[in-house]
Amino acid sequence: MSDAAPAFIDALAGLGVPRAYPRNTILVQEGDRSDQLYVVLAGRLKVYLDDGEGREMILDVLGPGRLFGEMALDGEPRSASVMTLEPSRLAVVQRADFQRYLAGAPEAAFQFILTLIGRARHLTRSVGNLALLDVYGRVARFLLDHAVDDDEGRQVVRGPATQQEIARRINASREMVSRILTDLRDGGYITIEDGAIVLQQRLPKRW
Repeated sequence: MSDAAPAFIDALAGLGVPRAYPRNTILVQEGDRSDQLYVVLAGRLKVYLDDGEGREMILDVLGPGRLFGEMALDGEPRSASVMTLEPSRLAVVQRADFQRYLAGAPEAAFQFILTLIGRARHLTRSVGNLALLDVYGRVARFLLDHAVDDDEGRQVVRGPATQQEIARRINASREMVSRILTDLRDGGYITIEDGAIVLQQRLPKRW
């Protein structure tokens, strides 16, 4: 899912204070109240739900140019948690500063609306995948949605795309994901190179 236009992100980052965070830092906790939002300058973070018993579902993985925490604008509790997956740099923006910026910049407000629309579409698609696709279908959809072209023109899902991470993203067991990836590899549909998954041919519709 793409996020807001680069010019909007750059302007938003300029409103904030740059801060560095080590790996495994929880920046947002589900249920907490906060008046800050964040722009990712460097690193990777996961957005997730946690049942409090060690089970979690990853809703999204964020990289540079993405923003999160914008739901703090309504003053309600956080709807998900966010943790750094690697050392990261973020611009921390106060809610009051962001509101003043939007009030004086109609184009920025429009870009922000587009960001929210994109996230709503992403959520609708994710819920539909969980409800309508079997585990293989969700694995295949994950691979297709996250594949990018490399320098050789191949479709590659870059790491770390571990079996556990994929399982958490699609709400399935690691064992089932492992079995499906192994079958796809044995069938010549994918290869795994340096932690990345390379799509060698069109994935079958069913397995």
